[in-house]
Amino acid sequence: MAESTSTAQRTPTAASRMKPVSRVGDKIFAGASSVIAVALAIIVILMFVFLIKTAAPTLSANTDNFFTSRAWTTDQNPPAFGIQALLWTTLISSVLALLIAVPLSVDIALFITQLAPKRLASPVAFVVDLLAAVPSIVFGLWGGIVFGSSGIVNGVRDVIIKALGWIPIFSEDPSWSSATGTVYLASLVLAIMILPIITAVSRDVMAQTPHDQVEAALALGSTRWEVIKLAVLPHSRSGIISGAMLGLGRALGETLAVTLILQTISPMALKQNLNLSIFVGGETFASKIAGNFSEAISDPTSLGALVASALALFVITFVVNAAARLIAAKGVKR
Repeated sequence: MAESTSTAQRTPTAASRMKPVSRVGDKIFAGASSVIAVALAIIVILMFVFLIKTAAPTLSANTDNFFTSRAWTTDQNPPAFGIQALLWTTLISSVLALLIAVPLSVDIALFITQLAPKRLASPVAFVVDLLAAVPSIVFGLWGGIVFGSSGIVNGVRDVIIKALGWIPIFSEDPSWSSATGTVYLASLVLAIMILPIITAVSRDVMAQTPHDQVEAALALGSTRWEVIKLAVLPHSRSGIISGAMLGLGRALGETLAVTLILQTISPMALKQNLNLSIFVGGETFASKIAGNFSEAISDPTSLGALVASALALFVITFVVNAAARLIAAKGVKR
């Protein structure tokens, strides 16, 4: 009887087997991870505080409306500047790039995960992932030189102007006779740059489509396209949207490629009229900061104006990426 009792005491219960064993290494790892997470949050907060603190004096001295003015005169006292033109060029180039990249990315992801044989899917996925490793400056040089003189790119431009030129966003400006230096060209390059991000996220989500849903659709006599339409795409919708939002955040903050491609508009012309067309030049937040920072570093007013525009870009990208995380989280809960 005593022997059976001791045996029962030595036998671990189900609850004890399920309880994780606490080790010193686990505690150290958990503590280090917590410290790193808190440190990253503090860094983001400090960046935000720095931007506000640096921009506040210049914003308070600004005589124009920061959000609606197109002027950028920081060498006078008091300064007069605004981000309307920067905001428009940044948003329109990024959104246009997104409209181009998302359909291509979804098609590539569907081909890799649903249509292509394994011996072909792996090389295609490798080539797409390789695009993400190409430096931004290479994209900028390649896009500005090759796309700017491409007959296809300029031909598409002419077709759009003839068909939709009555819409302000697609109207023609006589001073811009080709795609070189325009928002249109920058959007094409941005679309190629964000394509790997959206494709990777979409591909991972599509690969996780439950096999029983696919098999059930096939058992009902569905074609391959019907399986994709009824099973794969509904399951992947939140992931595709999340990938698109991440790609949008990437496009909003792109600097080197856009700086190399876009040609600026004279301050006088910009002050008189904001040209909404994508077939003209302009400046984004990032290209404005990159192109003027070296000169503004010695002038507190000019530097404050650039930091104020950086603050606006920071808020926009933060909101976009936060929205992407929320959409992805909702998709996981479903």
